[in-house]
Amino acid sequence: MRRLILDRLYGLAGGIAATAIFAICLLVTAQVSLNILARLGGPAWSYTIPSYADFAGYLLATASFLAMAYTLRAGTHIRVNLVIQRLSPNRRWALELVTLAIGAALAAYATWYGAGLVGESWHYGDKSTGIVAIPLWIPQVAMVAGLALLAVAFVDTLIESFQAKAPILSDVGAE
Repeated sequence: MRRLILDRLYGLAGGIAATAIFAICLLVTAQVSLNILARLGGPAWSYTIPSYADFAGYLLATASFLAMAYTLRAGTHIRVNLVIQRLSPNRRWALELVTLAIGAALAAYATWYGAGLVGESWHYGDKSTGIVAIPLWIPQVAMVAGLALLAVAFVDTLIESFQAKAPILSDVGAE
């Protein structure tokens, strides 16, 4: 059941993150092409995508936060392997449990306060200051969703590590 639901959810979030990166590439390529067109054609051919930098920033935040749970479960987060590879399996497991618990607590804390930020943005009707005024709660929701999914992934991995009674992070991506 866990595999069916959570692993698909992690994969979906990773897919959305990849799509957001691809959208950034398309957006920036389009704007660069318009800049080249303006250079070659003169001022009459000068066009711009309104608030393209804002949109690229929102897409980058979406990609960054939604990719975190996927990369944790895939075992591709940056770890200090030089230190942990020198530890015995029991000490490595203990360190893994502690770091997973701390990570879960920090991700839950960030999710809680991020959700409060989304609520405030919604309540006050906060909008971006660019040419295209975007309600700020829209990009903030992706951030909070990514943080919440990261908290779930930390707890999920912590439970798996407890059940295995051994460190699993180096093996998570090999499945």
